[in-house]
Amino acid sequence: MSRTRKRRLMNQINVVPYIDVTLVLLVIFMVTAPMTNPGVVDLPGAGHSLNQPKLPPVVVTVKKNGSIEFESKSMQRDELLLTVRATLAKSPERTVVIAADKNVKYEDVIGVMDLLKSNKVDKVGLLLKPAP
Repeated sequence: MSRTRKRRLMNQINVVPYIDVTLVLLVIFMVTAPMTNPGVVDLPGAGHSLNQPKLPPVVVTVKKNGSIEFESKSMQRDELLLTVRATLAKSPERTVVIAADKNVKYEDVIGVMDLLKSNKVDKVGLLLKPAP
């Protein structure tokens, strides 16, 4: 007397467990995402270990308003380039440093550096306040 039941073919997928797993993963990612901070850049500080050059550097100053000064004289970019080249022709071992106010746009500082570098002034750097 064995009764055989006919099993019905089930043509539906039960998605409830998949939704539960997805929601659990979503909560896990939402909780852990603020804990990761990939946008932090740890820049090196300027300490006492920097070697000072023997000759004083040529200082180009970029002011808050974007104006450029060389030896306390305000000038345009092309005038600055001619003056720096003339100064370096007298003593080519000197370096050029850019002293910029901390509120100056990064773009302005890089613009001055690019102007000097593209016109064959090789020794260009940034003037920093040493760490205490």
